[in-house]
Amino acid sequence: MKEITKETYLKWFEEMSFWRRFEDTCRSMYLKQKIRGFLHLYNGQEALPAGLAHAMDMTQDNMITAYRCHVLPMAMGVDPKRIMAEFFGKVDGTSHGMGGSMHVFSKEHRFYGGHGIVGGQIPLGAGIAFADKYHDRKAVTICLMGDGAVRQGALHETFNMAMNWKLPVVFICENNNYAMGTSVQRTANHEDIYKLGLGYEMPSAPVDGMNPVKVAEAAYEAIERARRGDGPTFLDIKTYRYRGHSMSDAEPYRTKDEVNHFKEDDPIGMVERKILENGWATEEQLDEVMANVIEKVKECVEFAENSPYPEAEQMYSTVYEQEDYPFLDKI
Repeated sequence: MKEITKETYLKWFEEMSFWRRFEDTCRSMYLKQKIRGFLHLYNGQEALPAGLAHAMDMTQDNMITAYRCHVLPMAMGVDPKRIMAEFFGKVDGTSHGMGGSMHVFSKEHRFYGGHGIVGGQIPLGAGIAFADKYHDRKAVTICLMGDGAVRQGALHETFNMAMNWKLPVVFICENNNYAMGTSVQRTANHEDIYKLGLGYEMPSAPVDGMNPVKVAEAAYEAIERARRGDGPTFLDIKTYRYRGHSMSDAEPYRTKDEVNHFKEDDPIGMVERKILENGWATEEQLDEVMANVIEKVKECVEFAENSPYPEAEQMYSTVYEQEDYPFLDKI
């Protein structure tokens, strides 16, 4: 794995601060009805994309996830301006304004969604990995899911096939303690989600998801195992979301004290303390970084505001690959 240096921490601070500000701005835009439909914010979970991006080979590795999919594509290199435009339903969005906040895609950056069906992306992630193995490519697929999705039968079917075929995939549970409003402890006989992989003799382990270093180390080991041809890994990455499940969530299932307790382990705060303690930057220099972050997020909003809405005809030119799709003349 690439060495984790001063520059790594400075990069993490800037990126994670940007992601947090981006999501806070999305919340504001939703309240102003600039963004409509569903909106699932990522606040608190920023250590995952920071650590994963450090461990991955961005020239070839893939990623697929569920509907909390705003920040992960940014870590893969997708332009945040286009992501914001997608949320606004504009033509310059990543899915030309037709996917919305749950369906961010980028073939160029090998980010394959953004899926609204709980657990639906799990077999798809294995399928991407199968294609890479079939074509003798060295790419590894990162397949993320929430703790609610691990209760889906598709996970067990996929784990079985992935181990049988030794697919180059890393399964990751973003375990933020709640499946919508249902706590992990209420969904099964035990709370150790990583144990679900052990029944298939899949290497599985819990990981501190509030620390990007721990995420990077665990992810790198799993990625290299997959790249060698030794098959998949299942990582139970324990994190926490500071916002509700979605914008419609009143959060009656948890207390403010609980949220504040987890904010003591805020990954951005941890990175900031590390930087200051080692004298890698001053508070004034970090304030400058934050000022720059605020301006960049404003640019994303301006880009989205200025992008046009798609024409109705776009439904037929982008949804269907086949230009003479046989049912179009019947509409």
